[in-house]
Amino acid sequence: MLKYRLLYGILMTVVFTAIVIFDGWLDGSLTASAADDKTVQGTILYILIAGLIIPAQLELSKLAKAKNLRIFTPAAIIASVLFAGSWYWRQLIEIRPLIYLFFLSAFSLWALLLYQYFRFGTSGVIANCGAGYFSIIYLGLFSAFVVGIRIDFGLWGLLMFIFVVKFADIGAYAIGVLFGKHKFSPNISPGKTWEGMGGAVSAAIIVSFLFGAGCDIMSWCSAVIFGIFIAFTGQVGDLVESMMKRDAETKDSSNKVPGFGGILDIIDSPLFSAPFAYLFFTFAVGK
Repeated sequence: MLKYRLLYGILMTVVFTAIVIFDGWLDGSLTASAADDKTVQGTILYILIAGLIIPAQLELSKLAKAKNLRIFTPAAIIASVLFAGSWYWRQLIEIRPLIYLFFLSAFSLWALLLYQYFRFGTSGVIANCGAGYFSIIYLGLFSAFVVGIRIDFGLWGLLMFIFVVKFADIGAYAIGVLFGKHKFSPNISPGKTWEGMGGAVSAAIIVSFLFGAGCDIMSWCSAVIFGIFIAFTGQVGDLVESMMKRDAETKDSSNKVPGFGGILDIIDSPLFSAPFAYLFFTFAVGK
């Protein structure tokens, strides 16, 4: 299991990096004059995230079904994709971000209630619409911050975030498997240990320092703090998904990826960490 986790974890990170760099090459973000470019940025990244939202929503719907909850996947997928594009659409049309989010939030709930009315009537209104709305915020709004990092803080800022959070995952798993003895959260995820958390923090600090210094993104001190910050938020994100799986009495959200499980098992830590990373970049780098 450890070798599969390491192999596929590193492989997926490399593939994601190649996609993001290719995306940056297409929109001019890799050139020295990229800051002055008015081209639309992050198109392929947004398409990739939208593509991942679809199976992630299906997996989340499966978890909800185990608790007799219905997530209306057509409405949830469309709303999640629109939420994920909150930063992206601003490049194409003149739109005030808060107005966009307010109206999208309202119309998402409206769509869920309408779907409930025509399909199930009065049976499970609050439970079903609540579960659907949760899935939209969890997968859609959190994903928006990943796109936001790419657009507001550049290609290297996004890669720094992804590498830090994923290598923290790898460090946590590897050290936890090899040396873990003291349980971190036995009621939610028995496999997590304090030793693993130490591995996550160590790996995150190293990667963050290398990116911060090598790419001149932020000071070395800020980079170290960023590594610690994202290591913890990433592990909490993993615990959040473990809470959902344990509630549904399911070990993994799916079995699509060897060593990981499903799409939710792969994106849980960067998804949860993205808003915190964006906030950190805002204060450390400025925008």
